[in-house]
Amino acid sequence: MADLFSASRAANLARAAPLAARMRPRRLADYVGQSHAVGPGTLLRRLIEADRLGSVILYGPPGVGKTTLAEIIATETKRRFVELSATASGVKELRDVLEAARRRLEDDGQRTCLFIDEIHRFNKAQQDVLLPDVESGVIALIGATTQNPFFALTSALVSRSRIFELESLAPADVAEILRRAVADRDHGLGREQVTLLPDACDFLVETSDGDARRALGALEIGVLSSPERPLAFTLALARESVQRKAIAYDSGDTHYDCASALIKSIRGSDADAGLYWLARMLEGGEDVRFLARRLVILASEDVGNADPRGLMIAVAAMQATEFVGLPECQLTLAQAVTYLALAPKSNACTTAIGAARADVREKRVLPVPRHLQDKHYAGAERLGHGQGYAYAHDAPDGIAAQDYLGVEKRYYEPTDRGFERDLAERLAEIRRRLAEGRG
Repeated sequence: MADLFSASRAANLARAAPLAARMRPRRLADYVGQSHAVGPGTLLRRLIEADRLGSVILYGPPGVGKTTLAEIIATETKRRFVELSATASGVKELRDVLEAARRRLEDDGQRTCLFIDEIHRFNKAQQDVLLPDVESGVIALIGATTQNPFFALTSALVSRSRIFELESLAPADVAEILRRAVADRDHGLGREQVTLLPDACDFLVETSDGDARRALGALEIGVLSSPERPLAFTLALARESVQRKAIAYDSGDTHYDCASALIKSIRGSDADAGLYWLARMLEGGEDVRFLARRLVILASEDVGNADPRGLMIAVAAMQATEFVGLPECQLTLAQAVTYLALAPKSNACTTAIGAARADVREKRVLPVPRHLQDKHYAGAERLGHGQGYAYAHDAPDGIAAQDYLGVEKRYYEPTDRGFERDLAERLAEIRRRLAEGRG
């Protein structure tokens, strides 16, 4: 009787679960997407088939199947699946789970697959608790994280784990998952008499950004909120179900990856790509001060003297951003992005200061030549400081032929792009005149 009651409760819970939870595949053969990680012949697939799992970290964005894959791995390797959420579990709960796993292994020989969702939220002490049982094989640890494990997890746990990066699902994969959900009579919407029209399916796929859970959630909302049966799931219903598209953006990998894409697009003179990444960061809620700072840095690092106005534009954009704020400063930032993208590029200043600082760090520090030393204090004349200095403005062309470094060294090598082409010609003449001063 108790078994029947428990089975009934489990069935009720299963029916109440969201569509995305109900549609999770139970076998590896039914798993959609991530062929680079679990396709035939891949390392993770071989580990599962050989039952040599060890500790695994699944790293990737939300909704790509990390939890589902963990459950499938436990099933395929015939292990007891135990799930913990790092946001709701402390050291005590973790120790209790590990002790129970040890008892199962000792008493019945049953092995445990411990799945920890959002494992990056465990602190160092909590991660260290896992290490002995991971090393001894008491548990097969599967950690799921949306954060880069090399930054978010301790080096001790990373060194004991195999890390597999899962990617956003391809459009074809999300479409296949939606079609399965509509057709499945046991776990999906097959009993609801739903016809998912092609343009509605395409819209759900496009707005999901490779997140199957988001796509299934929108599909379920549309179906449950529509009383008519049979139901034609139209584009209008899809738009209403999705409403505003959620932008996946965080302060970790996404922040740095998008910033990197923005800078590299501008450096590569692709104004359109630069505008897209700017828009992606603005829609994600990025701090506009951060964006303005990055553009000021880029103006010197990648444009430099090829177009000195680039720095003026970037600094003006930074000041305007501070002055007007959002939403208006998006116009200023867009102006700066497009100007810097289309400006001629030079990293000559960046290379020059890097080489000069390397010489200061790694080579003998050069003394200040005596004629360049300060003479504006009592006693300087007695020491000979400043004697022999030629005042540049006294020279006919404003260039005094004298030695300013004590050795011959060239750091700044202008390119032949933009305004720097003119600077290169002037620099060549200046260096010729200065060489006369070195004798």
